[in-house]
Amino acid sequence: MNIVLIGYRGTGKSSVGKALAARLGRELVSTDSEIVRRAGCSIPEIVAQHGWEYFRDLESDVCRNLADRDQLVIDTGGGAIVRPRNVEMLKRNGRLFWLTASVESIAARIGGDTQRPSLTGTKSFVEEIQDVLRERAPKYQAAADHVIPTDDRSIDHLVQLVLAHM
Repeated sequence: MNIVLIGYRGTGKSSVGKALAARLGRELVSTDSEIVRRAGCSIPEIVAQHGWEYFRDLESDVCRNLADRDQLVIDTGGGAIVRPRNVEMLKRNGRLFWLTASVESIAARIGGDTQRPSLTGTKSFVEEIQDVLRERAPKYQAAADHVIPTDDRSIDHLVQLVLAHM
């Protein structure tokens, strides 16, 4: 069974994923890193050249390829849950953990991130986080087997919480 981390960017998926993989001796797969590897360019370049829909198509291909693998820790991109088929594929052999954080925590954690282009292109940084979270929260909730708030918790504590649910 795979451990699949879902949630908005900046909620701790990458950090928790690395720690979980090391603790369990499992391979860590980042869907975003896999997309970048396959495309041969960064996410901002993919989106600028081909648009978000193309990026989501690549993401769906990655999710489909991961569905039949086992004993992975999978760090998904924040929008992986936008397409229901991705969730179905990830759930086929995985338990999904929704990592959450407050808007303030997310903004502080990802304020300097230049590897993800704006999702809306028209709003302030904090407004975009709020709007995207409002839109995606029901999808994260529906997909999640477990919800783990990450605010004010150490990576080690978060790893322990994930393992307690396995």
